[in-house]
Amino acid sequence: MKAAVLHASQDIRYEEYKTPQVKPGTVKVRIRATGICGSDLPRVLHDGAHFYPIVLGHEFAGDIIEVGEGVNSVKINDTVAGAPLLACHMCIDCKNGNHALCKRYSFIGSREQGSFAEYVVIPELNAVKYDSVIPYEQAAMFEPATVAIHGLLHTGYQGGGDVAVLGSGTIGIFTMQWAKIFGAKSVTVIDIDEKRLQLATRLGADIVINAKKHTPSGAYDYVFETAGSTITMKQSFELAKNKAKVCFIGTPHENLTFTPREWENINRKEFTLTGSWMSYSAPFPGKEWELTAHYFATGQLAFDAELIYCKLPLSQVANAFEMYKDPNTVKGKIILIP
Repeated sequence: MKAAVLHASQDIRYEEYKTPQVKPGTVKVRIRATGICGSDLPRVLHDGAHFYPIVLGHEFAGDIIEVGEGVNSVKINDTVAGAPLLACHMCIDCKNGNHALCKRYSFIGSREQGSFAEYVVIPELNAVKYDSVIPYEQAAMFEPATVAIHGLLHTGYQGGGDVAVLGSGTIGIFTMQWAKIFGAKSVTVIDIDEKRLQLATRLGADIVINAKKHTPSGAYDYVFETAGSTITMKQSFELAKNKAKVCFIGTPHENLTFTPREWENINRKEFTLTGSWMSYSAPFPGKEWELTAHYFATGQLAFDAELIYCKLPLSQVANAFEMYKDPNTVKGKIILIP
């Protein structure tokens, strides 16, 4: 088959690669669409891969073309999204339903062959069946959508309150929509990109704030940080209401320091601060994936063409990663089509 093979830092090539074979309990998926995740960038551009050569890619959707012995929950021609975590299912965290905290996990697209290819073989458990009414490009966004709802579920989210979402990237847009679906009184989205804020408005945000033009203010019952920015992480402490829930979904890539006055917010407001990691619960892969399949199919978790920055054939994968070298170029998801 053809695949995008990472041989070294900034050396990704579209070439022949061994086609994976099904084993008992696994299925072969023909990849129809696969997204580039922010976590793929350091792997390709900054020598961040676990080993070389490796086929990356963990946000994907496609069709089952072959099933292994013992598979009975899905069948040939089913449309499926891939849950990329390969949990051990045996450790104490897995047995408690906290599969994302598994210490013996592997992962499709970083530790195992991923979806930047024509085919991928995955365990039956990791093949999430969805209604074929959902376009492949949208279904390739199952993973970021599940990351977003996992953050809400982890805070014990309940409707009826005011919500702030910092960052209007793909996960931020989905976080905003989930908060609306489950009954937020109002949702405010904060970013510095006017086009992304316009997209947030189209998809249901009640209020948008361009932080370049206006200093964000207010008091919110729930604050979800999705940008992974040290600036927005500090802002979340300022925006939290007394007794609020603050959740860091974004991952920072710089040192994060607080002044005593900034940190004192957590004492004076007595808000609850938590992180959120990946998107899994019991029974694996969890209700995050079931709910995404349902609300994508009903249209309540809405899709907009501007969630996608561009679609490229997989053969142009090197060009796609070149775009990311300028952080101001790519606004939205790049989808690769094998």
